[in-house]
Amino acid sequence: MPKFVFAYHGGAKPETPEAGEKVMAAWMTWLQGMGTSVVDGGNPVGMSKTVSPSGVADNGGSNPLSGYTLVTADNIQKACEMAKGCPILDAGGTVEVAEAMEM
Repeated sequence: MPKFVFAYHGGAKPETPEAGEKVMAAWMTWLQGMGTSVVDGGNPVGMSKTVSPSGVADNGGSNPLSGYTLVTADNIQKACEMAKGCPILDAGGTVEVAEAMEM
């Protein structure tokens, strides 16, 4: 079955520990709801660096990544349907869905 990467961009951080617990619970509920389709629940990521032939920039890129998840789905349309439930959407972020191509 094909694998898909959910690449998270943006999203506001919770302002209080209580809000953080609520957000974490929403993420866990969403991930658990996808069952065995979740290959790697992922994690948030820190600020990235952009490597190019001219050097390394500390700018985080044009659309910084804030986290990722790896899932299986029959096709990209089904993966996108799964991504529609992602809690980052409620925090003002977005989910980019891309197939992890088999080589």
